[in-house]
Amino acid sequence: MLDYGSGNLHSVSRALAHVGAEVAVTSDAHEVVASDALLIPGVGHFGQCVRALRASGLAAVATDYVATGRPVVGVCVGLQVLFAGSQEDAEPGLAVLPAMVERLPDTVRVPHIGWNTVRWQRPHPYVDGIPDGTHFYFVHSFAPPVDADTVGVTEHGVPFAAAVGRANVFATQFHPEKSGEAGLQLYENVVRAVAA
Repeated sequence: MLDYGSGNLHSVSRALAHVGAEVAVTSDAHEVVASDALLIPGVGHFGQCVRALRASGLAAVATDYVATGRPVVGVCVGLQVLFAGSQEDAEPGLAVLPAMVERLPDTVRVPHIGWNTVRWQRPHPYVDGIPDGTHFYFVHSFAPPVDADTVGVTEHGVPFAAAVGRANVFATQFHPEKSGEAGLQLYENVVRAVAA
């Protein structure tokens, strides 16, 4: 798990360990390169997170890791930094995914905090066994649009991508580590796939 000074590191690492992962929370590029999979956490402000990644040298480490084809998972702002950019800040994202993250509409309460349903748009091994319409826990004001990379959709004022997947990259706008059994199932699916 990438430690760049922003993220829900302890609860995510506990959840992963609970489902059998051997977790290393690290800012060391060599340790990242040697790992079987990479998880990018993130909480707070998009621009601060991306700038922290770049200042630590870990932005290049993360994009290089994506290019290896090994599994990469992003969570919350860790999902958002994978995109080209965000309406929250002018700082460019990592551009692993091409879309722009957008602010949720003012017609609903923002930030979007609490449980909401996710409807699966297409199969993905990391959501196997998790029923369509399962509730997950969200805390965010910005989200990616629904597009060809979308795996799961949630609605809060507008439909948005709650989970995305492209090649070896998968990310969630919701917090699996705060989402009870369904979140643990998702992490267990990731761990099982990495170990296979």
